[in-house]
Amino acid sequence: MVRNLLGAVLALAGATAAVWSPFRAWYDGRHGRHYRLGDLFSSGGVTNVPAELFASLFLPFVGAALVTLAGLLLRSRLLVALAGVIVLGFTVLWLIRVGQAAGSLVISGAPSNGLGPGTGLAFGGGLVLLLASLVLRGRGVRAEPVYAPPPNPTVPTLDGPTADYH
Repeated sequence: MVRNLLGAVLALAGATAAVWSPFRAWYDGRHGRHYRLGDLFSSGGVTNVPAELFASLFLPFVGAALVTLAGLLLRSRLLVALAGVIVLGFTVLWLIRVGQAAGSLVISGAPSNGLGPGTGLAFGGGLVLLLASLVLRGRGVRAEPVYAPPPNPTVPTLDGPTADYH
């Protein structure tokens, strides 16, 4: 029970970090909600065209949060791990596409120059979701009851000791 509670807290924290990350700066001060989701899959790569909220990086992270909630309700370690893979997958895909568009990625202490805290939140949230899937016990396998015949009762025989009723 403690493992499931700890795993649920970790899963909710990871999902919250992932959903919050698009509202923070991802690269050069640009928030994750301004990156179009279609740019990650197009040959043109990441552009400066702003995105609507549900056409941005916010959409897969909300989807991963919903998968996390379903995994917690169903006590499914696999669904929680899938949510972590979704978050990490889109974060890494974004890193690759921005690196291709910019020529290189810069890690800097200033949020307006280089990778920002939103990228760290998304990456950390995905890792926490994977950790939560390891901590959760899940449903477990229900064992079928094994039929065992009842023990043979002692049958009195004539050869055994007799009681003396005097």
